[in-house]
Amino acid sequence: MGFALASAAKAMGAKVCVVSGPTTATPGVGVECIRVQTAAQMMRETLKRSPRAAIVVGAAAVLDWRFQRVSDQKIKRGRGPLRLTLVPNPDIIKTAASRRHRGQIFVGFALETRRVVRNARLKLAKKSLDLVVANDPRNLGSNRARVTLVTQDRARPIPEGSKMRVARSIIAEAVKLLESRN
Repeated sequence: MGFALASAAKAMGAKVCVVSGPTTATPGVGVECIRVQTAAQMMRETLKRSPRAAIVVGAAAVLDWRFQRVSDQKIKRGRGPLRLTLVPNPDIIKTAASRRHRGQIFVGFALETRRVVRNARLKLAKKSLDLVVANDPRNLGSNRARVTLVTQDRARPIPEGSKMRVARSIIAEAVKLLESRN
């Protein structure tokens, strides 16, 4: 979906930069792509670029947790149980939105199975976002998508369609928000 969003924005005339984790997918022609391996690297690259963006979209499914310590060597089987400590990864879109400049639009995604609009609005407020794309879990691993676009005062379901068609709807909504602010 991230690359579909980038292609849709590029087709609408935007200058687009994607910060991407490991994937075999490729961005569209003319889309700048910064490849990263970790959530910390994604945070750094996003925060470096987001102040210059009119619209920032956090479409990546960044892991919520990471190992507290990572060994550079194999950990051999021991006699007792191995204990792993997980620590939270940074919330990239929330951090970027907290540093927003006047007029910027921030879009986040939420995978929701229950109380879709209510939970999306909670995320909207908690992360200081302008738009949340409530994603249906059936979209995962599919070339099709079904989402609900949620703002503070409106929830608009987007009918199931190709990820590209849905991406165009998401970008169009973000552009409308941008135009209404500026």
